[in-house]
Amino acid sequence: MTPKATVDTSETLFTVLAAMNTCGYDQEVSQSEPVRREIRSELARATEASPDAEAATRQICQFYADHRQGDQSHDLAQYVSLALTLGPPPDFKPEMKEADLPPDAGYVLGIVPLLPSFYKAADLHSLWQRHQGQYEGLITQFHEPIAKLLMSTDLYLRLPIAGYMGRKFNIYLAPLGAPGQVNARNYGSEYYIVLTPAHGSLQYNQIRHTYLHYVLDPLAMKRPTAMSHLEPLLPLVQTAPMDEIFKRDATLLCTESLIEAIEARMIPGKGKEVEAQRDQAVDAAMQQGYILTQYFYEQLPKFEKGPVGLQDAFPNWLYDMDVDHQKKVARNVVFAKSAHPEVVRLAPPKPSPLDEAEKDLAGGNLAGAQQLAEQSLTQQQGDPGRAYFILARTATMKGDMAQANKYFTRTVEVSKEPRVLAWSHIYLGRIFDLQDNRQAALDHYRAALTSGDLDPQARDAAEKGLKQPYAPPAHAQ
Repeated sequence: MTPKATVDTSETLFTVLAAMNTCGYDQEVSQSEPVRREIRSELARATEASPDAEAATRQICQFYADHRQGDQSHDLAQYVSLALTLGPPPDFKPEMKEADLPPDAGYVLGIVPLLPSFYKAADLHSLWQRHQGQYEGLITQFHEPIAKLLMSTDLYLRLPIAGYMGRKFNIYLAPLGAPGQVNARNYGSEYYIVLTPAHGSLQYNQIRHTYLHYVLDPLAMKRPTAMSHLEPLLPLVQTAPMDEIFKRDATLLCTESLIEAIEARMIPGKGKEVEAQRDQAVDAAMQQGYILTQYFYEQLPKFEKGPVGLQDAFPNWLYDMDVDHQKKVARNVVFAKSAHPEVVRLAPPKPSPLDEAEKDLAGGNLAGAQQLAEQSLTQQQGDPGRAYFILARTATMKGDMAQANKYFTRTVEVSKEPRVLAWSHIYLGRIFDLQDNRQAALDHYRAALTSGDLDPQARDAAEKGLKQPYAPPAHAQ
């Protein structure tokens, strides 16, 4: 398994689902793994044998009965959402502020004070330990196929491992759920997928879908300006059947469209029949409202043959996109009456401090941009290369060329992102041109061209710098 992903079990999740099973959650029990039926029987005996356990169970079951949803899959979903935000037993302390909880988790938050007494009275820790071998056996069974799935996805995307620093992709096996159930969540930089085996298998397509969110969400989040250019598309999808959240956020719409395109391209096989299946998958995604799927799908064949990873290709796709043309495409889509449910429960992405700094810089709030970038460096949060790049551009806009030179040089030393490296070299080349140091300027323009896969603007700027010394526009300071 890649270091950024883990397959594991959770005693907190086990406790919450054990409470559900004790209190009437019996969806497809007869089709479940044997361990589910064994634990249910042992819990029933423990409750009957102890007045304290009976009292704690009665209390927690009353809460469960009062908070039932329309079907048991929704019951499971809300308790999974909550369990993933709780700390370990025996206290189960919430690790997220109540205001930040997803709505379904907030609805059942009242069960948290009841969990410690239920856990203690029913001696759930002993029950958990007795069945650890069976849980570990499931991890062993599914570890290799999951690892192969993630590895094949990594190979297709060609993304650098460094892009996952400080982030986690957590896969939990939960046999106390109904067979085949999948619940995926995104809490900040943490991605979770909770799976229940069904007949010796898992929903591998949904694992990959969640993993694609994990690796691709940050690519769009880093480009707030590019995402804002896509906002004119949002009014055109308001009648689509997809989840409402995609109709309100261009970043989420863009990422989901890209994921749908990648999943279509990764349908295995060759020949006309497979191509027809892929085309059908793209059409289905478009009809659900993911209107950029066709555009991204058309970019992928060339990407597959090229040397660069998706991290470098994606900015070029955004730059080359004709939004007016995509609006025409969207107007011609006949939306379906229904959409398949989104695997990952998404929230509108919260901008990082560096995202906010980029917005401040674009809006002319230089002091705000500088403060946020410096804060990012001091607290060691976010990409330091990006922070120095923001400080360098802030200094440039202030006319402080000495500071700009210092920060662009620092960016070149620490950044690993081709776009940031290229533009830092271009800016340094321009600074040296303005100082009549043509040789140093040429060195930086050449370095820009070898920084990685460049967007057309950066390439044009570097090539122009090689042809003639930089001269600022007449209106510039």
